[in-house]
Amino acid sequence: MATKIDKEACREAYNLVRDDATDVNWVTFKYNGSTIVPGDQGVDYETFKRKCTDDVRLFGFVRFTTGDAMSKRVKFALITWIGEDVSGLQRAKTGTDKTLVKEVVQNFAKEFVISDHKELDENYIKSELKKAGGANYDAQAE
Repeated sequence: MATKIDKEACREAYNLVRDDATDVNWVTFKYNGSTIVPGDQGVDYETFKRKCTDDVRLFGFVRFTTGDAMSKRVKFALITWIGEDVSGLQRAKTGTDKTLVKEVVQNFAKEFVISDHKELDENYIKSELKKAGGANYDAQAE
């Protein structure tokens, strides 16, 4: 059966993360049968990481504050998580299903496809976002 997405509900969740007036810093989009729906949402990135277990595949839209000594800015990441125990067929479908998620999640600085917990490290994600962000006015050596 072809995968569908609940666009209205997913767009609502996506906009919560983008809205500066909310505390929501991340949201997951998960599978409910053959439909992608909003999953959990929260403030703390560590809580998001705990949702990425070996037996699931999900999409995460996450807000990070990056920048340097001169300027701080909000950057967004689209994270596709595919756990180690996900079947080969489901792994393959995740790539095509991501196009449905991207119909809703359109503004992000960088996209990640991750299946190793080490790559979910917050500092790693932030450094990749910083690289994607352009000019670095920080006087520190990197």
